[in-house]
Amino acid sequence: MTGGMRIGADVGGTFTDVVVEVGGRMFSTKVLTTYDAPEQGILDGVAEVVSESGTDLADLDTFIHGTTVAANAIIARTGAHTAFVTTAGFRDTIEMRTESRFEQYDLNLVLPTPLIERRHRHVLAERLAADGSVLRSFDEDEAGALADHLADQAYEAIAIGFIHAYRNGDHERQFRRILRQRMPDVSISISSEVSPQIREFERFNTVCANAYIQPLMASYLRHLEQRLHDAGATCPVFLIHSGGGLMSVDSAARFPVRLVESGPAGGAIFAADIAARHDLDAVLSYDMGGTTAKICLISDHTPRTAKTFEVARTHRFTKGSGMPISIPVIEMIEIGAGGGSIATVDVLDQIRVGPQSAGSEPGPAAYQLGGTAPTVTDANLVLGRLSADTFGATGIELSDDAAVTALADGVGAMLGINAEAAAIGVTEVVDENMANAARVHAVENGMDVSRFTMIAFGGGAPLHASRLCDKLHIDELLVPPGAGVGSAIGFLRTPFAYEALRSHYSVMHDFDHHQANRILAELADEAYSFVLEALAGRRPTNHAGEQAGGQADDTEARPIVERWAFMRYAGQGWEIPVRLDDAPFDNVGHELLANRFSKAYEEFFGRAIEGLAIEAVNWAVRVSTPRPAVQLVARVEATRDADRSRTRHIHDTTTGTTVEAAVVQRDSLEAGDRVAGPAAIVEPQTTTWLTSSHQAVMQSDGCLLVTRLATDLSAGAGEAGG
Repeated sequence: MTGGMRIGADVGGTFTDVVVEVGGRMFSTKVLTTYDAPEQGILDGVAEVVSESGTDLADLDTFIHGTTVAANAIIARTGAHTAFVTTAGFRDTIEMRTESRFEQYDLNLVLPTPLIERRHRHVLAERLAADGSVLRSFDEDEAGALADHLADQAYEAIAIGFIHAYRNGDHERQFRRILRQRMPDVSISISSEVSPQIREFERFNTVCANAYIQPLMASYLRHLEQRLHDAGATCPVFLIHSGGGLMSVDSAARFPVRLVESGPAGGAIFAADIAARHDLDAVLSYDMGGTTAKICLISDHTPRTAKTFEVARTHRFTKGSGMPISIPVIEMIEIGAGGGSIATVDVLDQIRVGPQSAGSEPGPAAYQLGGTAPTVTDANLVLGRLSADTFGATGIELSDDAAVTALADGVGAMLGINAEAAAIGVTEVVDENMANAARVHAVENGMDVSRFTMIAFGGGAPLHASRLCDKLHIDELLVPPGAGVGSAIGFLRTPFAYEALRSHYSVMHDFDHHQANRILAELADEAYSFVLEALAGRRPTNHAGEQAGGQADDTEARPIVERWAFMRYAGQGWEIPVRLDDAPFDNVGHELLANRFSKAYEEFFGRAIEGLAIEAVNWAVRVSTPRPAVQLVARVEATRDADRSRTRHIHDTTTGTTVEAAVVQRDSLEAGDRVAGPAAIVEPQTTTWLTSSHQAVMQSDGCLLVTRLATDLSAGAGEAGG
């Protein structure tokens, strides 16, 4: 083989998905994630898809990786021995948090434990003002004495976060220089580079998280890179970051906090690509794997983004109960609802599902790998939605008896019901959990979810998607080809991109357009540097004229530059994004900016507010390589019914009965083939379950278009489920 070969590898909490794309064909596999050595699962999956495709790793052009290693290290607190150094008087900021309470009326509320314990937090007497001017000079002698003390404590990593360093990072850089002289082998992160934004609680948490996982991630990435090269690959390794772009291993090792949501970002990119091909302006991306479910809103073929998100939520995944990380990120809601999510019965005799997961070790009871707790996968097996005959994960033989025993003992015995009734309860609870999450996420963004088209992918989502559509009153659902490994495919559709962001306070009545232009130019230079660093390692183009990340070979194509200001009315606590033109500001720039803000505010909240001062707080520039134009897919109507001769008993929740459902191989369907529910459409990495109220029609691009049957047996299901 010569060229044209790319691999995407997504390490999840339960499965590691690997996809190879070569010569216009795609091969994929799922292997259990190896927690102690995540790279081993990747290499096992790579070996499998390379063998299946008849290729050689020496022909590999690009390897793109997304991982949960960074997030898991923060959640499990398995990062480096880390110190945090801040301005005197602010030592306890990350423990005091903000005045917000995620459970307002809980008198016994326990706040999350800070990442860095108090005894590992240290201070210097320096101080900057909000405009970046020096209020108290940096004392070299004091800093040197503290550096000596830190060296004696054998820290592996040090985070530095001084007050107002987002405006002036000189003191942070000075202390880093002193530390490097005394501790050359220690990882050092400074907030003015990791997250130069206002709000010290979020900024301090972000730099602490970056330092905490930096030694682990740098070692892991270098080790993965070396093992791939030892196996015969000579191509560069790229990482997908939380903002939905590719970055080099060097950049990822410096700023690993940008990888915390890397896997889910790939899923959103995958769904956005499908949305563009089908020309869908309002899409709800639904990604359910073995450990979590992720829901993202996609408008105009672009996932919604944010500049802050939470990781390691401790209270039923409640917003505000986690650690805020202030980096650009694709905005989504994530809940503990995956195939491995464990079902329990609480003190009120109510079934609860998640957030704890059986993961890959020991896995659901049905996997026969040591797990005994009942999970969503076990429930789907008992109800007939899954079958040992069609379950395609490598090395796993499903056991019906083990699933029945787990549900009967873990749920049924406590409620006085049999295993099937327990399975029905588990699936209904997990479906309602996901439906509620989607409703809340849509409402928080001012959206009506019922007008969206759902795109379902991940190993578990196609099993639950039609029931979610009932509950959310969504009329159309797309299940793309390769849905079971959707995030890994999304990696191969991801551009090289980086977003640089900085806080700079500016009021419109005293707007300095020269300073605003300077800041935007500096941010553009920073974003360009990361993108160019990644592009520099890219191998030559393949025979199809494509390069890494799916980019067309066009040396004249200029990167896309997007500029944003985050603005608010004076007195408000949070900002909204305002898109800027490419042209620099002139002496009437404040009027243009104020008008753009008023229009954006009206779109968000229905009307602008007259007479209030307007201010800009944050500025951002995103640079990305252009995406290739997509070919629109024309909708195909049903022309014939698929063969329904193969059947099995499956419980249909919409009718409350066990039915004789058709079992159809997805690869046997051609464009225009129709499958009416109840039916299971099976493929190697997932199963699409159609309730009695739905039908699926195969489209020309391999997507299954699922719609309601003319006689909708699920009428009222949304109200009943809610």
